[in-house]
Amino acid sequence: MNRHDQHGSGRTAHRPWRTRLLAAAGAGALLLASGAVAPSVAAKEGDGGDGGDKVLTVAVAQSVDSLSPFLAVRLLSTSIHRLTYEYLTNYDAKDNHVIPGLATEWKSSPDKLTWTYTIRSDSKWSDGEQATAEDAAWTFNTMMTDPGAATANGSFVGNFAEVTAPSPTQLVIRLKKPQATMTALDVPIVPKHVWEKVDDFSKFNNDKDFPVVGNGPFVLTDYKPDSYVRLKANKDFWRGAPKFDELVFRYYKDQDAAVAALRKGEVSFVAGSPSLTPAQADSLKGEENIRVNDAPGRRFYALATNPGARAKDGTRFGDGDPSLLDQRVRNALFMAVDRKAIVDKVFQGHAVEGAGYIPPRFSSYFFEPSGEQELAYDPAKAAQLLDEAGYRTDSDGKRLGKDGKPLDYRILCHATDPNDKAVGKYLQEWWGELGISVTLNCLDNVTDPWLAGKYDLAFDGWSVNPDPDFVLSIHTCAALPATPKDTGATDNFICDKKYDDLYARQLGEYDAGKRAAIVKQMQSRLYDTGYMNVMAYPNAVEAYRTDQIESITTMPSAAGNIYGQDGYWSWWSAVPADSGDSSGSSSSTGTVIGIAAGVVVLVGLGVLFAVRRRASADDRE
Repeated sequence: MNRHDQHGSGRTAHRPWRTRLLAAAGAGALLLASGAVAPSVAAKEGDGGDGGDKVLTVAVAQSVDSLSPFLAVRLLSTSIHRLTYEYLTNYDAKDNHVIPGLATEWKSSPDKLTWTYTIRSDSKWSDGEQATAEDAAWTFNTMMTDPGAATANGSFVGNFAEVTAPSPTQLVIRLKKPQATMTALDVPIVPKHVWEKVDDFSKFNNDKDFPVVGNGPFVLTDYKPDSYVRLKANKDFWRGAPKFDELVFRYYKDQDAAVAALRKGEVSFVAGSPSLTPAQADSLKGEENIRVNDAPGRRFYALATNPGARAKDGTRFGDGDPSLLDQRVRNALFMAVDRKAIVDKVFQGHAVEGAGYIPPRFSSYFFEPSGEQELAYDPAKAAQLLDEAGYRTDSDGKRLGKDGKPLDYRILCHATDPNDKAVGKYLQEWWGELGISVTLNCLDNVTDPWLAGKYDLAFDGWSVNPDPDFVLSIHTCAALPATPKDTGATDNFICDKKYDDLYARQLGEYDAGKRAAIVKQMQSRLYDTGYMNVMAYPNAVEAYRTDQIESITTMPSAAGNIYGQDGYWSWWSAVPADSGDSSGSSSSTGTVIGIAAGVVVLVGLGVLFAVRRRASADDRE
């Protein structure tokens, strides 16, 4: 769900590209098959493999922000937590509908204010202790009472009145008012007997003692900052053990180097930052034993405007250009951005033009502006808006601020993302025609200046969950930091009463159609105010070696992503090429193409909140 350094999530470097199976009978339909069968990848330095261990090594462009589920927002970090901790519920790999996780079933009271979850009795922590309802109750209560523990996912519990565990297999959550996300609480449940020893949740990063106790399909066993994260298969995982013995995420600052490592067989999979560039993907197509997956993604790619960084206590901070507080200026800037050119020239067709926060993959919530509302590419009208706002050009054609000095906007960009740099060059050209200078500030770590409000604009993006509540919550006033010294859940310091009112309405609306309509209104409000310019919805473009990975699950199964899923299906399901497991069919080396126009995931809330679709665990799985 982020992307300041990537919660799309981290604060996808500010925000992170965040994020948040079927049994063998159905697995064949869900798996991307590959061709050649060859020895599995050998363990590399830092991979920790011993002897005959089958090690799946994933090259990533993002570093870990925190290994604490209470703090992490970057996509890599939240993906690791998906692998190491169970959530109450999960999303089906085929079509994203809600399925059991740590909870086997759930029901609400008639007034929707009390929710009761049945906690499975066959999930154990990796240290042998039983996972119980008390662990879930303690996790939620800690988030409710400790601001540090609420840093990453506090929006999910803000409406909770009381959480109890009457028995080891029963969890009861009482709400202050109805909340439509009760089957989509994307919160890792942690073991109480381990975490209750933590003194300061705002500072504890969970990165010193290994192995880390968890109950997911993998156990976190080793970590070296900006280098690698190593996990071992949990042989006691209740769904069944992963087929690879170890999973390693290896960090590459240089994505061309990561692609070269894939070619040489040093890594099994390359995700890109978070996707491969068109040039990188094209260079891999046709390569022996390499398959490229190109499918509609779950991310948006945006340009965020500093709205005047502020804290909940009203304190203003940062140094955003005051001209950007004028909606006419923000709208003018976005009318001088050619989204079609970005899709065609930067993404080279591996994306679709953006507008709202929810990608078209989630059709129920997808927003498109009306004809009159659309801020279409129109440089002449953009210049006119700037003139009307009082920002006129001098004799040299430079656009002047109210202080008489030329406008020169600083744009935070991610040093590891070539798309940021490419789009930045176009912005320098397009806004230069308006008389505005642009300075690109490309950093390895954009989080620090972003949180300090020391920017004018910034490249932003988030991975969106099937339930969009989280990505919507990061623009509420409640997400602001308590003081300038604190870290809030906010993406971009937006605080707008109309938006907040809409957010509260959608959170309490159980009717799927009505809630979707409100979510579209929220996106419309963000679009009109101009604080966020969603330029594109990039495809998930990634590649893996078929002589190391025989088959792997995409999400959704028909045409979806492998890296950064809303679940753990890809790495849990991955079959080593020499395993003898024929879950996937054989095919020659080539490219897996997602059909963007024809494959749409139906994730309406009618599905999300049909909470008891089947009668038993056997039926569900």
